Amino acid sequence: MKSNAQPASRPPAFTYSGKQLLCDQVPLSKLATKYGTPLYVYSGSTIRERFQTFDRAFAALQHTVCYSVKANSNLSILKLLAGIGSGFDIVSGGELERVVRMDKKAAKRVVFSGVGKTAEEMDLALRTGILMFNVESESEADTLAARAGKLKKRANVALRVNPDVFAETHPYISTGLHKHKFGVPIGEARRLYRAMAKSQYLDVAGISVHIGSQITSVDPFNAAMQRVAELARTLRADGHNIRYIDAGGGLGIHYHSTDTPFSDVAEKYAAALSAPLAPLGVHLLLEPGRSIIGPCGALLTQVIYRKQNDHKQFVIVDAAMNDLIRPSLYSAHHEIVPVKLNARRTQKVDIVGPICETGDFFARERDMPDVAPGELVAILDTGAYGMSLASNYNTRGRAAEVLVEGKKVRLVRRRETVKDQIRTEEEAM
Repeated sequence: MKSNAQPASRPPAFTYSGKQLLCDQVPLSKLATKYGTPLYVYSGSTIRERFQTFDRAFAALQHTVCYSVKANSNLSILKLLAGIGSGFDIVSGGELERVVRMDKKAAKRVVFSGVGKTAEEMDLALRTGILMFNVESESEADTLAARAGKLKKRANVALRVNPDVFAETHPYISTGLHKHKFGVPIGEARRLYRAMAKSQYLDVAGISVHIGSQITSVDPFNAAMQRVAELARTLRADGHNIRYIDAGGGLGIHYHSTDTPFSDVAEKYAAALSAPLAPLGVHLLLEPGRSIIGPCGALLTQVIYRKQNDHKQFVIVDAAMNDLIRPSLYSAHHEIVPVKLNARRTQKVDIVGPICETGDFFARERDMPDVAPGELVAILDTGAYGMSLASNYNTRGRAAEVLVEGKKVRLVRRRETVKDQIRTEEEAM
């Protein structure tokens, strides 16, 4: 079978002009020539556009959009987002240090989530003056109160409650059920809020919830917010000054074809959250990550070899699971397209990397235009949980990253060398 047509669904950052795939106005082939492969390529203009679209959807409510740093923590991306008013959701002291290194003033728009904050991380956040801690257990609240007391700092706190709402997503990224490690059962919330309120160093300020990631239906979000709204009314009746609701993140993207504008998705999501929360007059905190950054990135890789085992066809590329682990870890789907668009046959192939693992693949039994060694392909929608999950497995250096805005290109992370990897080991010899 032959195919002449341009793929029907393109992330807005990556489009064909003639026969060349571009990021904004820059051909990906030129980026590969200059910076090599594997290479992460991000569209700064699309990041800005998606953030502002998301932000506008909640215009009717007092709110702060706190970008989820774990999705992609590149300093240049954080700086871009801070420049357009983003807050930040962090889950480690390291992520806080990235935010502060990029913009010290942004610390006042930081919420600290995560089930295992250490005392040292708490001290750093207290000294930095973040907006709020999302506390996930009674023992964590006790530790935070002790650290705040030692530093003579008062901490805004929200208890992360578990609303026991089922979200149709991969089990590894579902977080809102009682069997998960995150949060506390919503039925225990009143007792825990009373306990936290006894500390002079904890200011009981809000409620936090996060039910999972890559959720494409708004119904679970609405159900969770209804339960949170009911809890907020109860806690206010108990005398607590609940003025923030942290709705978490989790809004998914369509890794397969979709013609739905992101503005429609954001507005539908905003309506689902706003309906239960608007009557409360609270300040809404939102933690989008993937929905902002995911479609803004692509992993550019070169075909090394073609191989056939009996009737099985393999396309071997120079990127690997250490560069993008999502297909191996989550059985995640990513569209993979040739950088040069030609009329060519399509074949059913496995697209795999060079790592010594059977799990090192990007697609299996995928209908793919015939690509030859030396050609480039782009793995799309890799702006989120691509580079942030990268590793040095097989002593492979992590990829370089470039940020494109219009015709302007910036190298925002150089390619990692073996010397970079072993430096800390040599220092310890």
